[in-house]
Amino acid sequence: MERQAEVATLSEITSPPVLSGVYEYAFPAIRGIQAGRVYFVSMCPLKLLPKMFVWDNDDLPVELRAQRLLNKGRIPEIVRYIEENATSYTFSAITASVDASVRFVPAQAAEANSGLGTLRIPMDGRFIVVDGQHRRAAIEQVLRSNPELGDETIAVVFFLDKGLQHCQQMFADLNRHAVRPSPSIGVLYDHRDPLAAVTRTVAAQSPILRGFVEQASTSLAKASRKMFTLSAVHGAHKALFAGVTTLGQPQMIDAAMGMWEALNRQFPEWGMIRAKQVHAPEIRRDFIHTHGIVLTALGRICNTLLLDDVPVKWWSQELAPLSHLDWSRTNTALWEGRALVGGTVTKASSNIVLTTALLRAHLGMPLSPEEQKAEANREAQA
Repeated sequence: MERQAEVATLSEITSPPVLSGVYEYAFPAIRGIQAGRVYFVSMCPLKLLPKMFVWDNDDLPVELRAQRLLNKGRIPEIVRYIEENATSYTFSAITASVDASVRFVPAQAAEANSGLGTLRIPMDGRFIVVDGQHRRAAIEQVLRSNPELGDETIAVVFFLDKGLQHCQQMFADLNRHAVRPSPSIGVLYDHRDPLAAVTRTVAAQSPILRGFVEQASTSLAKASRKMFTLSAVHGAHKALFAGVTTLGQPQMIDAAMGMWEALNRQFPEWGMIRAKQVHAPEIRRDFIHTHGIVLTALGRICNTLLLDDVPVKWWSQELAPLSHLDWSRTNTALWEGRALVGGTVTKASSNIVLTTALLRAHLGMPLSPEEQKAEANREAQA
């Protein structure tokens, strides 16, 4: 019965009645059927988005809205993305629910079953953004300072409004299977971020890393022969170059390559893996120095050397005391509460700070104010 009702709806909106005195929006559109329901795909100029598409009143209780509250903290990031990439930004389609008696006029020159035509929507109709409200809000903000983008277009998918429950279900379904790509894939595919380019180059060219970096996943399978994930290497590079603004990309690559060479001399197990004397899973299981938290902490240590203008060729000597530490996971007296919590490696921000503090103290380096505070809190809780 429901599909029969949908077919009837499709028949009604395909046969355009004569509407005298009705003002309409006219969208060139393609008509389709999904789950027995008619929908339309069109293009909308960016300058019309703020005027036509709305979201539910944020003052309404959550159960009476068609989508989540607008998170205004996300908007500046999207605005910055558009402004910095005005000639290369990419947006997926906006999904909207239309509360109006729409009609679809097939194109005369189109083939009978092509679905091409014009979607006509009364101007007093109501558009509710079911998916894409943050994109819409960011576009509205960008147009204030860059109005020439207003003539560019974004795809819009129109569904017919069948009530609040239907709109809420659409929102739930559209977000049900949304999965963010892994951070490693993000680094691998990001060609805008200069630091991501440095990480990809170093991972491909460093004798220490080449062939031993997992580039797709953020975690390593137990049987993986890789030593590190790309996201962990990138995290170490972010720590290494924090606050560094004077280096160009070639100099950053040289510094990163030097860091990995200096670190490699402190951890003989890394060389044993490359020489196939031991298997990577065994080292990852028994030691913590291949894990992301330690790599980030080591990146922070090397960041101090970089900011202090210590030549990279001397870093190995500066880091030499690290080779005397017991990096085994069973050394809970040293690592528990820092790199380990309950015997499990963790990368919480507080644990990174405490791990870095321990390494600095072992190297005879002064602790940062953040690390001093973390150590004081740790002692107070002991």
